[in-house]
Amino acid sequence: MKITLYHNSQCSKSRQTLALLQEKGVDVSIIEYLKVPLTIAELEIIAQKLDLEPRQFMRQVEAEYKTENLAAEDLTYQDLLEAIVKHPRLLERPIAITEKKAVIGRPPENVLALLV
Repeated sequence: MKITLYHNSQCSKSRQTLALLQEKGVDVSIIEYLKVPLTIAELEIIAQKLDLEPRQFMRQVEAEYKTENLAAEDLTYQDLLEAIVKHPRLLERPIAITEKKAVIGRPPENVLALLV
């Protein structure tokens, strides 16, 4: 099985998730999304596989969430995706994706659901 991990090496949960997947012998492809920001198309795939709206996989504690007024109810799906592209720190981390589905690795053990 191959899993793509949207990873932030500065995040302890992201590091723990990566270590857990490696311990299980999973072939992990790492995408360091802070170094290589995601595209709208990639975020749309993530949203679809998570079965979540963009705001549900945004880090609402980040300063950019407040300064960009991303809690505003009139923002569209597209507006929120564009905000993540502009400010990749807003993406919840880590996110593990297979060909068919995705999970947020908080807690890291969530990724075990992908191995079934």
